[in-house]
Amino acid sequence: MPSTVAIARQGDTGGALRLVKLTALALVLTLAQVTLLMAQDRPESFADLAERVSPAVVNITTTTTVATRLDGAPQMPEGSPFEDFFRDFFDDPRNPGAPNRPQRPRQGQALGSGFVISPDGYLVTNNHVIDGADEIRIEFFSGLELEAELVGTDPATDIALLKVTHDDDLPFVAFGDAEAARVGDWVLAVGNPLGQGFSVSAGIISARGRALQGNYDDYIQTDAAINRGNSGGPLFNMEGEVIGVNTAILSPTGGSIGIGFAMSSNVATGVVEQLREFGSTRRGWLGVRIQNVTDEMADAIGLSSARGAMVTEVMDGPSQEAGIQAGDVILEFDGGDVADSNMLVRRVADAGVGRAVDVVVFRDGEEETVSVTLGQRELAEATNTPAPGMPAPDPEPSNFLGMELAPITDAIRVQLDLPAGLTGLVVGSVEPDSDAGTKGILPGDLITEANQQPVSTVSELQARAEEAREAGRKSLLVLLRRGGDPRFVALSLEE
Repeated sequence: MPSTVAIARQGDTGGALRLVKLTALALVLTLAQVTLLMAQDRPESFADLAERVSPAVVNITTTTTVATRLDGAPQMPEGSPFEDFFRDFFDDPRNPGAPNRPQRPRQGQALGSGFVISPDGYLVTNNHVIDGADEIRIEFFSGLELEAELVGTDPATDIALLKVTHDDDLPFVAFGDAEAARVGDWVLAVGNPLGQGFSVSAGIISARGRALQGNYDDYIQTDAAINRGNSGGPLFNMEGEVIGVNTAILSPTGGSIGIGFAMSSNVATGVVEQLREFGSTRRGWLGVRIQNVTDEMADAIGLSSARGAMVTEVMDGPSQEAGIQAGDVILEFDGGDVADSNMLVRRVADAGVGRAVDVVVFRDGEEETVSVTLGQRELAEATNTPAPGMPAPDPEPSNFLGMELAPITDAIRVQLDLPAGLTGLVVGSVEPDSDAGTKGILPGDLITEANQQPVSTVSELQARAEEAREAGRKSLLVLLRRGGDPRFVALSLEE
């Protein structure tokens, strides 16, 4: 049989025509295969998944008793011209009985969502859904209603664990691995938005690793519609596994604009396990205060790149006993690299209490490994008291790097209520356009170290700066204290 090339060369018109038809047919088949693969990536319907997981999703109604006045004061519309008049009249302490009017209880209700994680009735929701509730009612997809008891809460991650009792096993769903989810993957949110009952919305993962305002934040961002009432509900992957707990939305209107956040299952599972076992969390504690490393700070200490978490203060506890020092940069913890301070906080919390872990620190240009036995954060925080605030002093200044500085004297120590033995320099004023001003240094701040060495006079600070210049560094790393909280700042040495 001649090849297609040979047919064309022979000038066979019929053969050429067949060649064109075969080529077109192959192209159509190829496009059909590509279309089929794309269709497989994009589900035609979420109905089967929704039907499978909905029985384990619940509506939560909470009841809270609050007190109201029995004074008969009318409720005027906001902005009414009579609003101020009636408020002044009924709240006037000269009006007999006004400050001590009788109270009557009133029932306030709130709505949220949750999901069952075990056949014996353990449920997960958000802490803010049930916070302060006197009664918690659970409504299942089947119509079954049960009263729930609170097992434990964790305000830090906004996770709460509830328990209901029933004669039969309850439908439940399992947690999945949020780390395996990718940006662009399909997800399904199920819950009770705006009190409308069981509702399903679909979308994709828009981003991962979002931090809102907590130390342990690890949120999945999604464009699946999440509204008030979805709080505490599950975010499913396409296998029907819970990879997030719907918690918050970003919206100027209060309704969904496609920016919702679900706490990662990899955070939630650890919290739920501890709440189930202890009724509260038991997080690991290193006993240090830390901050992120900037490029300038890395250059100032000779670190090759801005990574890890810099220790600003070592408290009485595990790290002090292990020999970790202020100025150390923690590069590895328990066998894993540390990218920044948020990562370190989460990993320490998850490492457990009482464990001995290896910590790799960067100190004096070299890496060093120390072993630290972790404490318990909750116990440490219960005994920790904040340091008093520091008013601005009025020292005799010397100007350096855009700051007026003066050594700590006995008079300043009394004025600022500083501990005995603390040495350093007090910032009197800061030039707004200086590098110190742009870095946020304020009057009343204390500088206690420069280049990880104590300084108590301006001349010592100037000497540390000259040493940094001679070493070819562009910045001077200073340890700043404000209100008892320390942090490192890299000040530019370039004029």
